[in-house]
Amino acid sequence: MHFPLAGTPQICQVECLPPFVSPDQLDPQLQTFLEEATSRLCNWLGSATQRGPLPALSVLPEVAPSFEGRSAENLLEDLQLVMDGSYHPSHPGALAHLDPPPLTASIAADLICAGLNNNLLAEELSPSLSRLEREICRWFSERIGLPKESGGVAASGGSLSNLMALVVARKQAGKEFDQTGVVLASEDAHVSIAKALNVMGLSGDSLYKLPTNQEGKVSIEALKDQLETFRSVGKKCFALVATAGTTVRGAIDPLAALGELCTREEIWFHVDGAIGGVFAIPQKTAPLLEGISKANSVTVNPQKVLGITKTSSLLLVADRTHLVSTFSTGLPYMEPAWGDAHGGELGLQGTRSAEVLKLWLGLRQLGDKGILDLLEGAIERRCYFQNKLDTSRFDLISGPLHLIAFTPKCLDEHESAEWSLLARKTLLDKQFMLSRCRYKGRHYLKAVLGNPHTQTMHLDKLENLLNKTLKN
Repeated sequence: MHFPLAGTPQICQVECLPPFVSPDQLDPQLQTFLEEATSRLCNWLGSATQRGPLPALSVLPEVAPSFEGRSAENLLEDLQLVMDGSYHPSHPGALAHLDPPPLTASIAADLICAGLNNNLLAEELSPSLSRLEREICRWFSERIGLPKESGGVAASGGSLSNLMALVVARKQAGKEFDQTGVVLASEDAHVSIAKALNVMGLSGDSLYKLPTNQEGKVSIEALKDQLETFRSVGKKCFALVATAGTTVRGAIDPLAALGELCTREEIWFHVDGAIGGVFAIPQKTAPLLEGISKANSVTVNPQKVLGITKTSSLLLVADRTHLVSTFSTGLPYMEPAWGDAHGGELGLQGTRSAEVLKLWLGLRQLGDKGILDLLEGAIERRCYFQNKLDTSRFDLISGPLHLIAFTPKCLDEHESAEWSLLARKTLLDKQFMLSRCRYKGRHYLKAVLGNPHTQTMHLDKLENLLNKTLKN
């Protein structure tokens, strides 16, 4: 097959898309294609309220490539089918999960990231972006109060960040070849903690789950008792995981007390702040996470509240040299790093895209004021909706962040399951999407109120619909 070079005169423009961009001159075919694709995306984004959070119908194009390849117009039509069948986080009724609308600057940065196609494996493959990642991690570390030796690495999601944190913790405890090490976390800790220990080759009983109190916080007394039990049987706890924003209710463990205890007991203190970690950035909301500065490692996911396009997760460590000592195996096919270490020696991932670009540009777009406005707005929506719900009819569970879950009072396990199914369907029919979760034996509906498009009139309507789901 013959592919004409970009810039060569063609009969058509949008129909003829060369597979690679010319390195010598502006490629008008690519420019036309990107403009049309961007136009379609903007139309999709701007029509959210005419659709609903979930598509009415999802039709996929052919998966296998055709023999000759598709024209530009056909490719655009294929993209349109995928867009039309996609979940719409920009809809004001999209309240089910931690997936807010994307920041406009972050969308653009994602496109530029793809075009640059740099590789954070090594500095010579991403000279400016490697430095940018280091500085962004240092900025986050400084904002949450970690020491000057701190730093971090970007990762594709909080699950990977949590896994890497526990690998580092085991290494620093000298337990990397020991199958008897254990980890402590609350019963409401994210499932990624158990998954990480499984990947690390540890048995199912290596994770000890501690009970939580009425506020969803881990019990300090239960933790002390469990450590005493470990000592009596000769078990070594190499990490304690605290959660800053639990998945169902957004509870925050008592970080300051846990940090002090870990310091005394010489236990690695990891804070899974995938949900709530960004609230430590502004001074005004930082008291919600008092004590996070005592952590040895922190997971932060700016994608979950700030609208950074997926994926955007950071693993921050109090001593950045621990990343290198844990993950570096040497890159004999690369020139030495110009900075601390190559990106491929700071974590489990080797080749990875420069996801830090969309984080950096998104934060630059928001500024400190914009970050605070987003975080405070999310909490204010939760407070407004929580005050609207009739506590004589609903049991509510929440925390200081922007998540709230609720279920009708006096329902048993079977009744709450039935109600949550029917109520969720009713709400979807009215273009409100909430998630259905099970918590301590009962089913709840959960609202995540980080969507800045959701206004009080939407929450008023939602509350009215929920009341109608109850039998008088």
